[in-house]
Amino acid sequence: MADNLLVLDSLSFTIESIKLAEAERRYYEHLCGVNTVDDEIMREENARLRKDVENLQNQLKQLTDRVAKLEVAAGGKPQTQPPPPAKADNKKVEDDDDVDLFGSDEEEDTGAAELREKRLAEYAAKKSKKPALVAKSNVILDIKPWDDETDMKAMEQEVRKIEMEGLLWGASKLVPLAYGIKKLQIATVIEDDKVSVDELTEKIQEIEDFVQSVDIAAFNKI
Repeated sequence: MADNLLVLDSLSFTIESIKLAEAERRYYEHLCGVNTVDDEIMREENARLRKDVENLQNQLKQLTDRVAKLEVAAGGKPQTQPPPPAKADNKKVEDDDDVDLFGSDEEEDTGAAELREKRLAEYAAKKSKKPALVAKSNVILDIKPWDDETDMKAMEQEVRKIEMEGLLWGASKLVPLAYGIKKLQIATVIEDDKVSVDELTEKIQEIEDFVQSVDIAAFNKI
């Protein structure tokens, strides 16, 4: 069927082209006022052109009828005009009228405020679950004995027996002082909010059988 339509279009174009060429030739002959061919030949040419046009018009009509018959046979109807637009569903239109696609400014402001409050609450909850940083310090203590006869190993054992929340004992070593006397240098890690250095030194000095004095050799924040 598509091929037939193409043929129809081609024939229509050919007919119009022939008519245009004939009219153009007559126009220029009229302007020049000269006959370029014999009158008899012109009449014959005109007769031939009219016959060709009639033949083409007949072919065009036959093809048009044939296309119409094919459309009817296929269950359709020849359409000379575009189909009318479908009627809108009134019910659907009414339903659409009830839907507010944009909403009011007040609703938008309320929704934005609720969303902001929700996110702030989530952030606060997340932050509360995050463990807080614990301030700690590294403290090195110099613990001096009474004399060179003091049992330094026993003294260290007594010192390490001191327990406080937030106190962690570290490595230790004996450092020579003078006359064969050595001091115990011991490292600790304390939580600043829980352990007082002064309180810790007082507890060590309470070990009077071994300890003469306690000095802070180093104090560094971790």
